[in-house]
Amino acid sequence: MFVDEADIEVKSGKGGDGIVHFHKEKYVNRGGPDGGDGGWGGDIVFVVNPHINTLETFRHRSLFVAEDGKRGGVNDQTGKSAPALIIEVPLGTLITDQESGDVLFDLVKEGDSFVACPGGRGGRGNPHFANAHRQAPRIAEKGEPGQGKRLHLELKLIADIGIIGMPNAGKSSFLAAVTNAKPKIADYPFTTLVPNLGVAVLNDNVVLVLADIPGLIEGAHTGLGLGDAFLKHIQRTRVLIHLVDGASADPLADYAQINTELSLFDPELGQKPQVVAINKIDMPDVAERVDAIAASFKEKGIALNFISALARQNLTDILWKAQHELVELPEISEESSLPIYRPESREAAFELKRTTEGWRLTGGAIERAAAMTYWEYFESVRRFHRILESMGIEDAMQEAGVREGDRVLIGKHELVWSDNWED
Repeated sequence: MFVDEADIEVKSGKGGDGIVHFHKEKYVNRGGPDGGDGGWGGDIVFVVNPHINTLETFRHRSLFVAEDGKRGGVNDQTGKSAPALIIEVPLGTLITDQESGDVLFDLVKEGDSFVACPGGRGGRGNPHFANAHRQAPRIAEKGEPGQGKRLHLELKLIADIGIIGMPNAGKSSFLAAVTNAKPKIADYPFTTLVPNLGVAVLNDNVVLVLADIPGLIEGAHTGLGLGDAFLKHIQRTRVLIHLVDGASADPLADYAQINTELSLFDPELGQKPQVVAINKIDMPDVAERVDAIAASFKEKGIALNFISALARQNLTDILWKAQHELVELPEISEESSLPIYRPESREAAFELKRTTEGWRLTGGAIERAAAMTYWEYFESVRRFHRILESMGIEDAMQEAGVREGDRVLIGKHELVWSDNWED
């Protein structure tokens, strides 16, 4: 089954917790702090696998969660970091954030990889908080939470040349004749239900990758027929071979209709170089009409080629003409293929709202700090309070009207506000 879109959810691993521990050894009085740091959580990494060509795997699995880092140990032992969770995707996969609509990465080259969600940092053990005034700190950090995202994956086939035309124009027969592809071929409309890729070898130095796009009909850009689902695959191609059915009642009208649909879907598609070929000249009825068809296209200034995919006539000439158009195009700059990123929200930003449950405090940095706090240790709580002060949150809470005994919700934590919290 050819699947070219999928919605998935990913979450990187949480960092391992740092620990509070003091060195214990016979005959050693007052051993210092030796709580180890936690290991890093696993990353979520997308990599290109050139041996797969659909997103069919994601029909059966939509949730990907990396492992958490391990807890720190005694004697300053750092917890084990979790391995990255590798997600393999086909070449040409576009990754988009479902919530913001931002393009995160476009995997267009073999060897491309993308870290969608870095793993959480391991929490620090209590030796990091020791100083001249605090030689026995009962304070450590829990591991940083992993990041979660809902992603949309979209596959756009990567081919040098796209083969377009009306249903039954002979696109699949052409692809089968010039490449090693084995598309389904029959004499009824929409034989091709999915795009097919094939490789044509012209000589030792020229190899072309061709994509046969399912037939387009009038209204394809709005979803009629099969075109709306597969027009996007033409966007990756640089040159088009436009096959026109010579047995059609009006080949020129068919040609014009296809180009209209391309332009309505994406104006840039209508600007791609085209090699136009009238197919099925092996049929007697078509052979008799060759001059008339050529005259109608000549009036519009359109250069024509005549081929027979079934009889394999003039096919190599068409490929060489497409290759010529390809080499005449300017090189694609790296800058033009890079996705556009929107500025991310400031990590230190926060928002305080009153709800029926109490005060809800939200913000990337403060929620992460709350998740990394050991609430059972007084020194850790005091450190969290200093974070509230330094970020200006305490003043904002007082101005908003937070009072003694009010409930304050931060992430998954529920706190009770106290003006005299040190007591």
